[in-house]
Amino acid sequence: MVKVVAKNCIQEEKINEVIELYKELVEETRKEEGCIKYELYQDAQNPAILTMIEEWEDRSYLERHFKTEHFTRIVPMIGQFLAGDKEVNVYNKVN
Repeated sequence: MVKVVAKNCIQEEKINEVIELYKELVEETRKEEGCIKYELYQDAQNPAILTMIEEWEDRSYLERHFKTEHFTRIVPMIGQFLAGDKEVNVYNKVN
């Protein structure tokens, strides 16, 4: 199992627009084979910080996800509204 935590700081005036983009990404991604969990969270202290928490059956499903139409279309749209560096961490489950 693979978990991903992807954290972005969004331009304040674009938060609502970006959330709508994320909603589409979540809806489409949840249909993918191998996707166990794909959820968007908003920081309780700073609403400009949005974090995706993902869970995949294994790394191969995650790699396929990066090549999907919705990912390659929506993620660059979100990227144009970043207010700083993004942070993406990928974790493998320890047995």
